[in-house]
Amino acid sequence: MNANLHITDDADADKLLSTSPLALLIGMLLDQQVPMETAFAGPAKLLDRIGTLDPKKIADYDADELEAVFRITPSIHRYPGSMAGRVQALTAEIVETWGGDASAIWTSGDPDGAEILKRLKALPGFGEQKAKIFLALLGKQYGVTADGWRKAAGDYGTEGSYRSVADIVDPGSLTKVREFKKAAKAAAKKG
Repeated sequence: MNANLHITDDADADKLLSTSPLALLIGMLLDQQVPMETAFAGPAKLLDRIGTLDPKKIADYDADELEAVFRITPSIHRYPGSMAGRVQALTAEIVETWGGDASAIWTSGDPDGAEILKRLKALPGFGEQKAKIFLALLGKQYGVTADGWRKAAGDYGTEGSYRSVADIVDPGSLTKVREFKKAAKAAAKKG
């Protein structure tokens, strides 16, 4: 894994996302109802506040205390209570199913794209769309070359597209992704 992500406009947060599979999963989990930069900066805030991104320690953290950590200004998420719980559920699943190794989701047993997608969809907080976007992020920027990953990621895996966080590599591509999302919302309202 040798990613060099540029999602948050914060060098330290992007470095963490580039080097920590768990941070990347948590960022993706938080990517709802807040700007992408805010969501993906969340893991760095969490690390700064509790001193670790060890999945077992997060899973075992007192739920009320973790929620309080999420509420510290600036908050980790717009909905700190529910998202703290979701992060705990995600880390518990990683500990129980993947031995505490987030990257095992896409590396254990040399899975193909369809299997990685299935594994991602089994994670708490990861539905079909979020799983496909994350798979595209793994393939486009994280060096995951599993057979069939583009097909499993659907339109998010299309080379040269600007649909999601998987396509953000610089400020220009961020603008293109925002334009795509804005146009998609406008089309959905008309439809």
